[in-house]
Amino acid sequence: MSDNSPREITDAQIGLHKNLEKTVKKHLENPSKKPLSQHTQRAFDVIRRQVESHLDQNKPLIFDSCCGTAMSTQIIAGGNPDALVIGIDRSEVRLTKSTNAELPSNIVLVQAECSDFWALAKEAGWTLQKHFILYPNPYPKSKHLKRRWHGHPAFPVLLSLGGELEVRSNWDVYIDEFCSAANYMVDNSCKGAEIFQADPPLTLFEKKYQESGQELYRCKILLKI
Repeated sequence: MSDNSPREITDAQIGLHKNLEKTVKKHLENPSKKPLSQHTQRAFDVIRRQVESHLDQNKPLIFDSCCGTAMSTQIIAGGNPDALVIGIDRSEVRLTKSTNAELPSNIVLVQAECSDFWALAKEAGWTLQKHFILYPNPYPKSKHLKRRWHGHPAFPVLLSLGGELEVRSNWDVYIDEFCSAANYMVDNSCKGAEIFQADPPLTLFEKKYQESGQELYRCKILLKI
């Protein structure tokens, strides 16, 4: 492995976190009352009419959450020409790398907090056909469970958006925990993690991980509304 190869996750929690079920059920029973960020509300308001016009025509809606530079958003949009694909990321710097290029007409990029954007989408009654979360920050230390999406207060909202949810990571524990957390809320919704080959890679991280020989893991969860 060259010096420029991506590092594998080390010094990490082993196995499922002992407080996973307790944390997930706490968030399910006690919805977050944290105020939504104003910039996310503004971003949502800007695109709401476009999205709802699309949904009114019974056309599919896809979220690419934490999309980074939106490489994945563009590949997903190319493979789903009838869908409106919304790439969401909190970083203006990362999104700007894509907005400098000509994007397909079925892509909308939004600078927003994903958890807040999901809450607004739920409130508006949007239903997804697909939802991608690709290589989120794994926060591999045991003390950081609540920073992982399945340990976050927004997890119940995430699942409520419906559709086929696909999560990918180069850390198997993340995917195993995500599946277990989903199954606490929706019985047998996730059949477990699988090792796969990305063809083509959807993100630069995925490309680097695969080229360096790391195993890639994913789960697909079919959520019904």
